[in-house]
Amino acid sequence: MRILMIGGTRFIGPPVVRRLVDMGHHVALFHRHPAQIDLPPGVQHILGDRRGHLADHAETFRQFEPDVVVDMIPITERDAQMVVGTFKGMTYRVVAISSQDVYRAYGRVNGTEPGAPDPTPLTEDSPLRERLYPYRGDTLRPPDDSTRLLDDYDKILVERVIMGDPSLPGTVLRLPMIYGPHDYQHRVYQYLRRMDDGRPAIVVSDQMARWRWTRDYVANAAAAIALAITDDRAAGRVYNVGEMPALTLAEWIERIGQAAGWEGKIVVAPDYQLPEDMRAQAGFDQDLVADSSRIRDELGYVQPVPLDDALRETVEWERANPPAHADPPQPDYGTEDTILARL
Repeated sequence: MRILMIGGTRFIGPPVVRRLVDMGHHVALFHRHPAQIDLPPGVQHILGDRRGHLADHAETFRQFEPDVVVDMIPITERDAQMVVGTFKGMTYRVVAISSQDVYRAYGRVNGTEPGAPDPTPLTEDSPLRERLYPYRGDTLRPPDDSTRLLDDYDKILVERVIMGDPSLPGTVLRLPMIYGPHDYQHRVYQYLRRMDDGRPAIVVSDQMARWRWTRDYVANAAAAIALAITDDRAAGRVYNVGEMPALTLAEWIERIGQAAGWEGKIVVAPDYQLPEDMRAQAGFDQDLVADSSRIRDELGYVQPVPLDDALRETVEWERANPPAHADPPQPDYGTEDTILARL
C-alpha cells in the first residue's frame, strides 16, 4: 500500500511511519522542513507548507499515487477542506487524527459545557461538545500571536469534513492523552522530577486523586493508527484510541513511581486543605474515560506494549531528556512539607 502522510515528523508521527514500513508499506511524508528524525530508509519526503499551499503540490502527490492519505495534524475546518479538496479523485480514503476533546465531557471538565457529568466510558456515539472552538476566548488573539491558530481549532469541524463526502471515504481516530519518548509536553516529568528529587511523598487533592483520564503510550497509539490506515474495514468509521482500563490520577502516579524505582508514597489530602494551585478545578467530577473496544472488536487491535514496559521506557527517556524550561523552574517543596506535616 502507498501511504501519504501530512505531517508526521514530531511526536506520534515517526512511530506510525516506522510501523507502516515494518508492515511493508511505501510511505511518503509531506512536511515543511527537512526532519532531523530517525526514519527508515526509503521514506519519501515532499517539502512544502501544508496549511497554505497543499494544492500547489497536487501533481507531486498524484505521481506518488497514494492509496490512503493521512492527516496527522488537522487543526481547523479549513485544514480538512484542503485535504478533501486536494485528494478527492486521487486517493481511495483519507484518515484524520482527531482528539477526545470533541466530547461534551471535555467541556464539562473545562467549564465550557454546563450540566451534570456525562456517563462514562465515552463511546464513539457519546454526545459531542455543543460549543465550538474550545480554546477561543472572548477576544481573538492578535494575528501575530504564535498561538492564534488555537482560536480556529476544533476537531469536531475537522471530523465533519473528513466524514462528510461519500465519494471519498474517511476514517477518524480520536486520541487521548499520549505519553512516551519524545513527548514535547513532558507529561510524566512533573511527577518523575519529584521522585528523582527524593521526595518522600507526593500530595494530591482527593478530588484529583480519584479522577480518571484515558491515556495511551505513543507506540501503542501508533499501532492503532497504522492498523486503521491499512485496514479497509476502517472506511467510514470513527475510533477511540486508548489504554483500558483508564487509571485514576493516584493510580497513574503510583505506576510511574514503580517504573522509576521510587519508594515514596502518595498522600491524598482534602481539597479544601490545599493551597489554590494544588486544588482541583471545577469540573473534575467529570471523568474523561473513553471506550476503545470498537477498534479492538472491529479491527482486532491488541495493545503491543504493556503498561509497565511503556512507563519504564518513558521514565528512561524523560531522565535522559529533561525539559529545557521546567514549569515551575523549582517546585515549592517547602509548602509541600508544611502540608505533609499537618496531615
